[in-house]
Amino acid sequence: MKRLFSVAAVALLVVVGAAIGGRSVASAGASSGNKANADMLRHMEAEFMKSAAEHGSAGYMAYYADDAVELPNGADALQGKDAIAKTMGFLDQKDNHLEWTPVYADMAASGDLGYTYGTYVFTTKDKTGKTVEEHGKYTSIWKKQKDGKWKVVLDMGNANTPTK
Repeated sequence: MKRLFSVAAVALLVVVGAAIGGRSVASAGASSGNKANADMLRHMEAEFMKSAAEHGSAGYMAYYADDAVELPNGADALQGKDAIAKTMGFLDQKDNHLEWTPVYADMAASGDLGYTYGTYVFTTKDKTGKTVEEHGKYTSIWKKQKDGKWKVVLDMGNANTPTK
């Protein structure tokens, strides 16, 4: 009897755990609705990158929430859109190009918070005019704002270690 009760209790815990876990975060490939949410995040990333390429720092910052946080490579956190914008002027220089590719996207089951992560390439020219590329990875956390628009609330990136 004790053994039967123990097996039943474990089975119940597994079922409850799976049900709770299944509601917390929507997996990008679990269902058509969740795939659509992940695709929407990837689409927003593509629009974000296009805006930055066409309009420089102003286009880039248009996708940030007012209370966003940036965690730059090798520096202290920047809090607030205004503080972040002060560091993005490099996107306005003609020799600088930033491109990124989301590798994965996922969204909370609530539908108001999601994230992407992927790789980036920053291309510039050194003092001699030689093209230099920095490769790295990033993650962006997106949040649906009160007006229904999606904005980046936390962003970070870091460079890969140079190959020797």
